[in-house]
Amino acid sequence: MTKISKDTPLAELTLRKYEKPYTMSRRDLMRKICLSTGLLQPGDSRDSIVDIFQILIETKTEMSCEEIQEAVIAKRKEEKLPLNGIAASNIRRQVKRLRDIYFVEKVRNNYRIQENEQLSVLFTEKIEKFYLAGIIARVKEYLQELEK
Repeated sequence: MTKISKDTPLAELTLRKYEKPYTMSRRDLMRKICLSTGLLQPGDSRDSIVDIFQILIETKTEMSCEEIQEAVIAKRKEEKLPLNGIAASNIRRQVKRLRDIYFVEKVRNNYRIQENEQLSVLFTEKIEKFYLAGIIARVKEYLQELEK
């Protein structure tokens, strides 16, 4: 009997290109960043990750998941958005996704933007130079192995 191995990726990255950011509201800009980096899928109605990310960027302080959840609820009510995706379990899952892409770090039991750094610097240092470079290098290894 032949054993089939699972094709589980070690790393995965989705990047999308959209139009230039001319005149957009802050929330729309955050939404495009989430869409562009694969944190949000086109057409998703549950976009609480946009609020979570924006809150962490704007507060510039460490926050617990409970504090993030309260801030997301307040923000969504303020902007008259449906309260979709605000369960504590979903907030934790979305924060983990932000951690997995190296935008957010855990400090004790709280979360903040990685090293309180600017997002453009984090994208360049963590995603472009480290994460993406590693994925590209592995694809090249597969290509070279195929060419042997």
